[in-house]
Amino acid sequence: MTEGIRILLIDDHTLFRESLARLLATEAGLRVAGHCATVAEGVRALAEVDVDVVLLDYDLGDEVGTNLLGQLGAAGQGTKVMIVTAGMGANATLHAANAGVAGIVLKHSDPRHLVEAIRRVAAGETWWDPGILRLATEPAESAPVRVALTERQRQVLRCILDGLTNKEIAARIEVSETSVKASIQELFSKAGVRTRSQLVRVAIEHYSLEWLKEIKSGAAE
Repeated sequence: MTEGIRILLIDDHTLFRESLARLLATEAGLRVAGHCATVAEGVRALAEVDVDVVLLDYDLGDEVGTNLLGQLGAAGQGTKVMIVTAGMGANATLHAANAGVAGIVLKHSDPRHLVEAIRRVAAGETWWDPGILRLATEPAESAPVRVALTERQRQVLRCILDGLTNKEIAARIEVSETSVKASIQELFSKAGVRTRSQLVRVAIEHYSLEWLKEIKSGAAE
């Protein structure tokens, strides 16, 4: 019998942390391996138990959750980190993406979205809450050089930000997986990256005013 996806919760609000632990314990295939309130406690827990996904609050009182990324070391090899937060500004979102988090979920999201996000992140995918992406499109100090997207590239990027697989993207926009892969490679080339996580980070950091604005406009059409 498999242990399922092993989860560590790090949140300084005890009531939320314990409520979330009880919620996740009812989901098939998920197992809460532990929960704690600080980065230091999280590092110690990761050294003692095997964990697949860390659900990490960004605002931990006197420290920010992303401090954990720099302290994982050998104990955190292979562990995915996902931020679960009440809200983050554009700069905090970019910092989290640069630090290597696999996704961000807002605390007021539907619990079903959180469970799906955990499963996707554990499988090596990413998950970025649409609300976080809206916050990350706040005006930048200087406008980036415009690199326009085609309609197909815009559709594929929208699906990547929704956390869809190539097969799911193909089904949503009604094209072949080969076409989806080609569009992803075109996006990689335009962004100057090699992975989906890097694409999301660069899209948010450098092209939010163009690419993500186009995505929101397209979604409203």
